[in-house]
Amino acid sequence: MFNVSREFAPPFSLIAPFFVIGSIFYLIASFLLPMFGADASHFDISVVGWAHLFLLGFVMMIIFGAMAQLVPVVLEVGHFSVDFYYVIWPLLGIGTILMVLGFWLAPGMLPYGGMMVLISMLIFLADTIMTLRKVEHVSLTVKTVAVTNGFLLLGILVGFAMALGIGAGVGVDISKWLNAHIVLVLGGYVTLTIMGMSLILLPMFGLSHGFDEKPINLSFKIMVGGVLFYLIATLFDSKDFRFLAMLTMIGAMGLYLYQIWLIYKTRARKEYDIWFKSMLFGYGSLALSLPLGFVAVMGGPENVGLAAVWFLVMGFFTFLINGHLYKIIPFLVWFERYSPLVGKERVPMLAEMYPKKEAEYEFWFSAAGVTIAGFGLLFSSDTMFKAGATFIAIGAIFLVQSVVWMMNFGKK
Repeated sequence: MFNVSREFAPPFSLIAPFFVIGSIFYLIASFLLPMFGADASHFDISVVGWAHLFLLGFVMMIIFGAMAQLVPVVLEVGHFSVDFYYVIWPLLGIGTILMVLGFWLAPGMLPYGGMMVLISMLIFLADTIMTLRKVEHVSLTVKTVAVTNGFLLLGILVGFAMALGIGAGVGVDISKWLNAHIVLVLGGYVTLTIMGMSLILLPMFGLSHGFDEKPINLSFKIMVGGVLFYLIATLFDSKDFRFLAMLTMIGAMGLYLYQIWLIYKTRARKEYDIWFKSMLFGYGSLALSLPLGFVAVMGGPENVGLAAVWFLVMGFFTFLINGHLYKIIPFLVWFERYSPLVGKERVPMLAEMYPKKEAEYEFWFSAAGVTIAGFGLLFSSDTMFKAGATFIAIGAIFLVQSVVWMMNFGKK
């Protein structure tokens, strides 16, 4: 597990801001959720602003922080320049705030915020690409890192072009490129990154071995093809091709779920800790999102599509990220503060290094909130959606408390 030498491991002070700031953005986004109704649309500028607050401030911030640590593990090489990460989080954080303010208050701020986000991601991509050049063994996870970063580059360039269109009047067809931007970032980067990292993290934390990896290898290829197909369909403005691309991506995610089932069946660790519960809810949300997405793609009502996206983002993405925080942060703290003491004095176990009660509260409030709000979207009920959003906000408070508690564990 985590065979990371001190030569390659980045300092804890570099990674900690990503997790703390990401958690704070999650808290802010959660508290703002109740202001929306069950009839919200992704074309609504206030929804677009909230989506960037959540996806850039929380999802991307946490993923970048995790990648700072996981790159040495996955690629078995050191970063090209780990110091780049000291620049990434301030640029990403300030850029996110400016973009959100641009969407909500002053469109002229969008290009400036978009430029800061673009620069932060280009720095991240530069380090990752230069690090990949040192890799000798090209595994599926290595391919995933390479491909996802290509999609991220395309996604942020499209997003920056749209920011210029809204904030500076540059001629960009927002309605044409918005969905392509979403597919490139959420499908091409976030989803494929989760697929690649889960092949490392799930067997490691669940002690799974001996499972067949053919489904995820096939799923990866189909998902990449689906994202590329959607981009081409957008270029040629073909509704039929976009339809086929969406079906392709749904099929790829279904195959990925089968791979997760194979990993689950071969696990040796049977403990139902907060990480395992989060994985169950996250993958359960994905299993619910896929048929809803299929119905929406086949011409179902808009509320079905909203519910599908909700369970994908707030159920699948969020619970996989939050669940892994309870594993990754304790390890980072242990590695920084206790690994030099091994063999000299008693050191804590990782299971002792997260707050059990706060973690349980976070899980149950968040799970209840995602479920209630999701069905509120499905049945177009503002009351259910706002009630669920309130539960999510309460869960976010416990998440921030847990992150701070874990960060300060053993601190003198």
